[in-house]
Amino acid sequence: MDSLEQHEWRVKWSLLGLLIALLLAILTSVSVGPMDISMSDAYRILLSGLGLDAGEVERHLATIINAIRLPRSLLAVLVGAALAVSGAAIQGVFRNPLADPGLIGISGGAALAAVSMIVFGGSALAVVTEVLGQYALMFTAFLGGFAATLVVANIATSRLGVSITTMLLAGIAINIVTGAGIGIMTYMADDVQLRTLTFWQMGSLGGATWDVVLAAGSVIAIVIVMIPRYALGLNALLLGESEARHLGIDVRRVRRNIILLSAVAVGASVAVSGMIGFVGLVVPHIIRLALGPDHRYLLPASALAGALFLLIADMIARTLIAPAELPIGLITSIIGGPFFIALIVMRARQGGGI
Repeated sequence: MDSLEQHEWRVKWSLLGLLIALLLAILTSVSVGPMDISMSDAYRILLSGLGLDAGEVERHLATIINAIRLPRSLLAVLVGAALAVSGAAIQGVFRNPLADPGLIGISGGAALAAVSMIVFGGSALAVVTEVLGQYALMFTAFLGGFAATLVVANIATSRLGVSITTMLLAGIAINIVTGAGIGIMTYMADDVQLRTLTFWQMGSLGGATWDVVLAAGSVIAIVIVMIPRYALGLNALLLGESEARHLGIDVRRVRRNIILLSAVAVGASVAVSGMIGFVGLVVPHIIRLALGPDHRYLLPASALAGALFLLIADMIARTLIAPAELPIGLITSIIGGPFFIALIVMRARQGGGI
C-alpha cells in the first residue's frame, strides 16, 4: 500500500471516528443538565423515540429528553456543522485560513438583518413575517449575510485577484458598521425585545424546539449537501485562480455559489442561535492540519467536527455554572480568541504577514 492509499485510509477512519464521537456526544448531551439522567436511561429513551422496544422508561425523563434536550442537541449539531463547513469553504475560496464567516462580515450582516426583523417584525416588516412565517428571520438573516459578503468580495477583488489583507480590513469595517446598526436597533427595542436581543447577541441555543430544528435543518441540510459538490473546484483554487481556469474550473461560478451557500448557512444559524463566533475559523484549521487541504475530505470532516465542537461547548455552557447558563458564544470566543491570535503569530513568523 503506497502513501496515498495510506492517507486515504487514515482520512476515512478519521471521518468514522468523528461520526462515532458525535453520536456519543449527543448521548452525553441529552444526559447532562440540572437533572442528571443516566446514559443507559438516555439510550433507552432515544431508542424508544425511534420506535424500538428498549424497555421501560420513566415518563418525566422521556419528556425532558424529547422535548428539551434532544432538540437543543440537534440544533447544536446543525449550527456547528453549518458554521464549520461554511468556514472551510470560505477559506478555500479566498485561499487563506484566516477567512471566517464572522471575520469577513457574513455573520455581522446576517445579525443586523435578524435584529431588524426582531425589532420591526411586528410593524414595518410585518408583511415579511406574514408571508414567510417561521422562515422570516432566516430569510432576512440570509439577505443580510449575502449582502455583506458581496460588499467585502467586491472591495477585495481586483484584476490581480483577491487581496486577503483588503478582505480582512473590509470585513472589520463591515462588522463595525453592522455593530453600530445593531446598537441602534437595541436602543429602539422595547423591554421584551431587549431581553431577547441581549442574550441573542451572545449566542444561545436555549430557544431550541422541534419546530426550530425542522425549520433550520431543512435549510442547513441542503447547504451541507451542496457545498461538498464544489470540493474539486476548491482544490483547483488552491493552485491559484489562473491555474484553476486552465484546469477548466469556472472560478467565478464556484466563488459565487460558495458565497451564496455560505450566506444561507450562516444566515440560518444566526437566526436560530444568535452570534456564535470562531467555529468557522478554529474547526476547519484544525481539520486541515490533521487531514490535509483536500476539500473532498476537509468539508465533511469540518461539518462533523464543527457539530462535535459546538455540542461540547453547549454542554459546558449548560453545566459550568448550573443551574444558570452561560451564553454559548462566550464559550466559543474564549476558545477561539486565543486560537486566532496564535494563528496570526504563526503565520507572521512563517511568511511575514497574513
